[in-house]
Amino acid sequence: MKQALGEFGGLLGAMALLVAVFALRSPTFLTPTTFLTIANQLPEATLVAVGMTFVILIGGIDLSVGSLLGLSSAVLGLALLRCHLPLPLAALLGVSTGFLIGGLNGLLTVRLRLPSFIVTLGMLEAARGATYLLTESRTQYLGGPVEKLTEGGIGGLTPPFWWALTTVLLAQVVLTKTVFGRNLYALGGSEQTAFLSGVPVARLKILVFAIAGALAGFGGLFNAARLSSADPNAGVGMELSAIAAVVIGGTSLTGGRGSVLGTFLGVLVITILGNGLAQLGVQEPLKRLLTGGVIVLAVVLDRLRYSKALA
Repeated sequence: MKQALGEFGGLLGAMALLVAVFALRSPTFLTPTTFLTIANQLPEATLVAVGMTFVILIGGIDLSVGSLLGLSSAVLGLALLRCHLPLPLAALLGVSTGFLIGGLNGLLTVRLRLPSFIVTLGMLEAARGATYLLTESRTQYLGGPVEKLTEGGIGGLTPPFWWALTTVLLAQVVLTKTVFGRNLYALGGSEQTAFLSGVPVARLKILVFAIAGALAGFGGLFNAARLSSADPNAGVGMELSAIAAVVIGGTSLTGGRGSVLGTFLGVLVITILGNGLAQLGVQEPLKRLLTGGVIVLAVVLDRLRYSKALA
């Protein structure tokens, strides 16, 4: 407990400060409704950010996850509306789409020795274009079948929230208690050293990108359930929010350092900030300016923290 407070004390303090400021400025912020709204907005962002944490830990970047979320929800909608498949099979197709394209990102990065930034930037555009084609650039209303995924929650918290929280805990255990997790840290620390130590570098990279794609696919499923529709613009810009959450959570952009718990706290900070600014009636340009400032500050603090650790 003391170690967790030491590692995440700054983030917890930042969240407490944000809540206090917004509570003082908005009489409706410190209410159960606000916190339930924040909690039920978390699943998609959390799943995408967990996948991004894995990618950044190995020294990569994935700019395609937002588009993969949108494409996965479009595949889900196509399977339900046009192919009339049952929800479990349609959901499997949506998640599998994210997994396969994520794996393709990793394969191209490894086999062609291309920077993951370039590969996933291209996939961002390609996957978004495919999403527009599948949805005919129109929101597809899915109705009853996907709405069932948000039913039966506990205390007003929907099942996707509990699934996302479970994913965070499992991912943290994988990173800290398994050989797979140790290999990720080793790969992010030094690819050459990891290779000489017997780490299957190529396979590991491909798998990590596939996992990030699959988690984006699950995010697309939960997004469709929350909106009761497949939106062609779902996930636009989510890759930047995910990177921001990962960095705010303390994961180094150079790889080798970070945690999923920190990323989850980063998602919470961004979500609280966005909701608080919305309740204060802050216009979108100023909201983006403030959010960007928080991200830059997080990067600066990460660099200072890393420099201090080396000293």
